[in-house]
Amino acid sequence: MDPLSQFQQERAAAIEGYRTDKGFNDLSQEWLRQSMERRYVYNFDWLGRPIIQYPQDMAAVQEIIWATRPDVVVETGIAHGGSLILSASILAMLDYGDAVSHGRTLDPKASGRKVIGVDIDIRAHNRSAIENHPFAHKIDMIEGSSIAPETIDKVKRSIPKDARVMVCLDSMHTHDHVLAELRAYGPLVSAGCYCIVFDSFVEDMPKDFFADRPWNVGDNPKTALHEWLRGAPDFEIDHAMTQKLMVTVAPDGFLRRKG
Repeated sequence: MDPLSQFQQERAAAIEGYRTDKGFNDLSQEWLRQSMERRYVYNFDWLGRPIIQYPQDMAAVQEIIWATRPDVVVETGIAHGGSLILSASILAMLDYGDAVSHGRTLDPKASGRKVIGVDIDIRAHNRSAIENHPFAHKIDMIEGSSIAPETIDKVKRSIPKDARVMVCLDSMHTHDHVLAELRAYGPLVSAGCYCIVFDSFVEDMPKDFFADRPWNVGDNPKTALHEWLRGAPDFEIDHAMTQKLMVTVAPDGFLRRKG
């Protein structure tokens, strides 16, 4: 066995062991709860823009984009723009890899790969910072409710024909809103690509953990995605991703379209 295959086999065995390791699972869940209480998730930037994500989930997004090679990443929820920059930067690396493999000079603006960000309120200072970022040429922003018909139509019209599409849902985290997003954007996801539903961890936190927010146990992204999946047999939960991350805001939220 070559060294890389041996490494991957050993890693897979370790990750499989996590599944039945109750102590490690309990510790990871408790760490998530305590770190969320301390606003740990707000601590990070991606290439200069705040990104409200755990490092584990940033790594997961990078792995998924690199492995599935989407042309378009649709993201609901923009905030400071760090997540848009993360996706755009990995898409740019795909462009670079394509250029190198084909012996071409890279033209950063020639590729059709891009991120489409949707938010009901794109604040002026955030819009300005994103538009002046080095990866701005790979980002389109649409202001409006992510579940409004006119917004959904704008997103669909922004996606080139035959593009491979990935979706990340991270806006309003109530059951009804996320369910509506899944119904609108889930069908856009290409075979072999992912729809990532963030903040499904709310279902696993104590009741009223987010006392100042409209979502709660029983009313959150995880309850929405499980309801939606009952009518979406071409999607499956990538349990292995949740298992290897251990600390993630998206348990059960890595949804892969079969094919």
